[in-house]
Amino acid sequence: MDLKEEFENAALESKSLPSKPSNETLLQLYSLYKQGSLGDINTEPPSNPFDFVAKAKYDAWASLKGKSTSEAMNEYINLIKKLKDN
Repeated sequence: MDLKEEFENAALESKSLPSKPSNETLLQLYSLYKQGSLGDINTEPPSNPFDFVAKAKYDAWASLKGKSTSEAMNEYINLIKKLKDN
């Protein structure tokens, strides 16, 4: 199985984890998924200063700027494996 297939498989597995991850872990999953699938952030920051969820997601993804897509894919896959084992 190549990296992209493994990444897509991990994304499917993320929907059936044994327990719901913490908000911090969810943000990490989100940002690694976006970086792995789209690369560096390519959107404007949220315009509503009170949309805290959108701001947190934007900041989490922006913090990975410069990380290669393959590195992000590997980290995402490993995090899903770790969460499945808990």
